[in-house]
Amino acid sequence: QVQLVESGGGLVQAGGSLRLSCTTSGRTFSSYTMGWFRQAPGKEREFVAAITFTWSDRTSDYADSVKGRFTISRDNAKNTVYLQMNSLKPEDTAIYYCAAGLRLTYGLGRAVSYDYWGQGTQVTVSS
Repeated sequence: QVQLVESGGGLVQAGGSLRLSCTTSGRTFSSYTMGWFRQAPGKEREFVAAITFTWSDRTSDYADSVKGRFTISRDNAKNTVYLQMNSLKPEDTAIYYCAAGLRLTYGLGRAVSYDYWGQGTQVTVSS
């Protein structure tokens, strides 16, 4: 079983920055692809970013809406994945969820691909 705990959410003005963290339990953190999703009120959960890890390569992917503004990274020694969010916009307001997946059968960008989820952290961007 893998447990994920997010932190770092809060209230920020448009144009500001936040860094979300997701710390996981378990000794196999480095085996998992880690993703961030978000869900705004009345909307479906949507993909934000993901980062894979192999011993020879590490790749990341982003939703078009956050490319150039958000950066995902991971520290396997700390069992933690981060989401640095810059130039925040009111439309970024949502609950942000961290997720972990092994096989990613349906691809990086689909929530159904992930096996474990955190409880979420609220991000609110005021205009």
